[in-house]
Amino acid sequence: MTIRLGGIIFGLGLTAVLLLWSLLPGAINFAFPEKPDYYAFQEKNIAPEGGFSFEGPLGKWDTQQLQRGYQVYKEVCAACHSLQYVAFRNLQDLGYSDAEVRAEAATWQVPFQNPESGEIEMRAGEPTDQFPPVYYLGQGNPPDLSLITKARPDGTHYVYSLMQGYNEPDPEDVAKSPEFETPPGLYFNEYFYNINIAMPPQLLDGIVTYADGTEATTEQMSQDVAAFLTWAGEPSLIQRKQTGWFVIAFLIFATSLGFLSYKSIWAGMKPKKK
Repeated sequence: MTIRLGGIIFGLGLTAVLLLWSLLPGAINFAFPEKPDYYAFQEKNIAPEGGFSFEGPLGKWDTQQLQRGYQVYKEVCAACHSLQYVAFRNLQDLGYSDAEVRAEAATWQVPFQNPESGEIEMRAGEPTDQFPPVYYLGQGNPPDLSLITKARPDGTHYVYSLMQGYNEPDPEDVAKSPEFETPPGLYFNEYFYNINIAMPPQLLDGIVTYADGTEATTEQMSQDVAAFLTWAGEPSLIQRKQTGWFVIAFLIFATSLGFLSYKSIWAGMKPKKK
């Protein structure tokens, strides 16, 4: 009886081992899928020299940079990408006065429904309006940029890298992936998630003339528009960091006060002898 039971257990164990062994390749492929050809061309996001002013626990906005980034968005990006979760009045955070915000809003055309005819018409923007939607009829589906830095991992550096990622493929990588190609109408960008992107290169040296006289290099414009879109996605970023410091200071104070109170209350009490 004991021998028979042992044989059954051994058989079941052997069957389980063989079953697991047969499923192992599929499990490995599921956990670690085969990387597509374009993976060899992907590069990690880069950061500007010295980083961004708003990074780190003590970071703060560089309003001049935010204004330059807004200029890049308006003159380059706004033709295809909307910013519809941001209102014109929010531009005051960039250092613009009330009059400047009102004047800037008026340079945009926003849709509204005429109460008399019921038709959708266009009018000059007002500070209370949000940035108008963009109706793009070309190839691809340009995303709204309001939350682009929140929607992509390492979003700020992703935008900064993407705008500078239009290069020719590395010949060594091409040799390793001979089947890889960039289809007609797409553009090679080593920071885009599948390498081939529908958006052509947008930033060229001097394409924007900065109002503050800063030289508009591709790197500078990439840095500025990445900073602006970070602000657009999280305008309260700096306030949140500052609030965090106040909370930490309060917790330290409250903990110290509680400890001192504890010592004061129990100072005259002696432990009982066993």
